[in-house]
Amino acid sequence: MTQFQSGADALNTLNSTNEGGGNKTEFASLKSGTTYKVRVLGVADLITFYSYGIFKKVNSFVAKNPSVKNAKGFAESNFTPWDLAANYYADLKKKAEDAGQTAKADEYKTEASKYRAKQRFALGFIDLTTGEPIIVDLSKKQAQGVHATIKKYETKLGKLAFELSKQGSSTSTVVSLSPVIDMDEDLTDVERANFAKFDGATFDMALFDGLLYEADEKEQIENLVAAGFDISLIGLSIGASNESSTQQGEQQYDF
Repeated sequence: MTQFQSGADALNTLNSTNEGGGNKTEFASLKSGTTYKVRVLGVADLITFYSYGIFKKVNSFVAKNPSVKNAKGFAESNFTPWDLAANYYADLKKKAEDAGQTAKADEYKTEASKYRAKQRFALGFIDLTTGEPIIVDLSKKQAQGVHATIKKYETKLGKLAFELSKQGSSTSTVVSLSPVIDMDEDLTDVERANFAKFDGATFDMALFDGLLYEADEKEQIENLVAAGFDISLIGLSIGASNESSTQQGEQQYDF
């Protein structure tokens, strides 16, 4: 898990102003309308990572050999095939802007964004219904909102349960964490017992190992093809190694 920031390091990234292993842990389902009653064990039970993928076309993955990102999260060297695809459209966007072609520039910006890595956060909780750890996958904005509540009640984490919920759809989706005010009334006997079971416990950070699917370069190229991108545009082909990925697309883009 060396390529992922965890704990305090992930917190530093979460709170910034800039816009592997072998277990079987999976992200808990957090669809709109879902609510979990949870216990928060600490303020740093999280990791951050950069994920690629296109909804309904290519499942989310992280690069086995990730690119080097700048402080704003944009790839600046050791580009992955997906970074090269993003840079290809970003270059077209710039040329369109220089030519005064606003509509084309917007079109290329949208295409570039499809292939760019998105920063995500994985946060760990205890599901009071089952008494087992769960990990949820959140965007930076969602994670900031959830973590603000954790920080607000940091000194009361040993006494308060929370409701973690997701509501809304598309760009209006909101993930919230709110305290359960009356645990005697609002929790079942089982949920109260599960809460008490973790008194003095810390979250098992090893559960984050193996959580994320890592794709090597070959699979990333195949994923580009599956997404409908013409890989010949960036000098790649199926079965060919992209040994020059660190040289291709030397310009870094903010889009």
